Amino acid sequence: MTLLEWRDDFRIGIAEVDHEHQLLIGLINKVHAALEADRSADRIEEFLGEIHAGISAHFALEEKDMRSRKYTEFSQHKADHERLLDDIRDIMDEYSVHGVLDDQALSNRLASWFGDHFRTYDARLHRFLLDRP
Repeated sequence: MTLLEWRDDFRIGIAEVDHEHQLLIGLINKVHAALEADRSADRIEEFLGEIHAGISAHFALEEKDMRSRKYTEFSQHKADHERLLDDIRDIMDEYSVHGVLDDQALSNRLASWFGDHFRTYDARLHRFLLDRP
């Protein structure tokens, strides 16, 4: 079972960016598949950490590019990145306290965030970048 399915409404219309986003979703699903084989407390914490780290790395690269190109909406875009990372951190904290990971709730949160973020923030960013050398 995959945690997060790629959907057409995630597309922003720039093939390279859509491919990169598909790879990110693939990473999330890869670590989730490993989790299905081992749902020990250590493995769940590792899984959540891997998701957080993978998404953080993607955001860091994107933010570096935004800064270097003097993207005018950098602050708002970065704030939305931080919102997702905070949500994942909250899920990690909830697991730490309660010992329960609700895969469906995590999937819903990620799908909702990715759908909104890709269609809005990332679409604007990548259109801005296409207009610049």
